[in-house]
Amino acid sequence: MINHKIRKAIKEDVKDILRLLIELAIFEKEPDAVKITEEELINDGFGDRPRFECFLAEVENEIVGLAFFTERYSTWVGDTLHLEDLIVTQKYRGQGIGLSLYKSFLNEAKNRGVNRVEWSVLDWNKSAIDFYKNSGAEIESLNAWKIVRMDKESINQFLNT
Repeated sequence: MINHKIRKAIKEDVKDILRLLIELAIFEKEPDAVKITEEELINDGFGDRPRFECFLAEVENEIVGLAFFTERYSTWVGDTLHLEDLIVTQKYRGQGIGLSLYKSFLNEAKNRGVNRVEWSVLDWNKSAIDFYKNSGAEIESLNAWKIVRMDKESINQFLNT
């Protein structure tokens, strides 16, 4: 285990947040998927109505990991926190930092009294799946449920038809 600290992100961390999101996209075999800009992250996370929150892991003042999450509301269970991304940079994996970020997220959920936390994991990411299973999380294959998404271009195209 390496000495590290966990803290909430501030606006000045956006460059490192974006760097880690890009690293995660590359790890997930989607190197060109990150379209968000530093300006959007600043406005969306640190403006008048923050849309996300983020815990950061630091080793010797270097940001080496993040847990990026948002609030959700489920019509079935009520308040929910959604863990959008959890990443530790390659050099620092396997040293307890991911576990610290995960626990920080779960403690935040507990302190807020939410009824559920949720996130997605790629079916080929066996180490993450094992990590989550070992923590007591349930992993379901929702064969009847499919993720449905539209990007800005598709939205505009549909609305303009």
